Amino acid sequence: MGFKDIFKTAFPFLSAAASLGGPLGSMAANAVGKALGIDPPSKAEDISDAVALATTKDPDALLKLKQADQDFSIQMAKLGFDSAAKMEELVDQDRSNARAREIAVKDKVPAILAISVTAGFFGLLTLMSYHTVPAGAHDILIGMLGSLGTAWIAIISYYFGSSAGSAKKTDMMMRAQSNQ
Repeated sequence: MGFKDIFKTAFPFLSAAASLGGPLGSMAANAVGKALGIDPPSKAEDISDAVALATTKDPDALLKLKQADQDFSIQMAKLGFDSAAKMEELVDQDRSNARAREIAVKDKVPAILAISVTAGFFGLLTLMSYHTVPAGAHDILIGMLGSLGTAWIAIISYYFGSSAGSAKKTDMMMRAQSNQ
């Protein structure tokens, strides 16, 4: 179990909102920043990294985050999200709808973008590994690498994320039935 899994278990509402991204992800990032007394993470994906760093520096950080998650759950209930699972269902539905659209329309653009981002990410990573980066371009290339890496993670999640989770759930259910 990795830190992100622990974060998801310990702080279900903040984690679910971060998974959704967009306005709810920004709200989660702001709640984490406020609870920890830090600048909110700029991207929802960076929330668990900020939490990991803060908990190594502040022994009370977990208590502050637990309170922030409870306060956030109240805020989300007012918006119609009475459980973190309901929020996570939105992520799954969004991904399923995108996949269904891609199948129905036979749209090649997502696949072309996925291949382009993958080639760009690993190409830039290889280039930076084997060549000296000019000082003036270093920060730009690091930013570009971070953006491509984030996009690549989203692509992998889109194409393999929920399918892998569904396969794991199916396997667990089969094992549970065979144990009865």
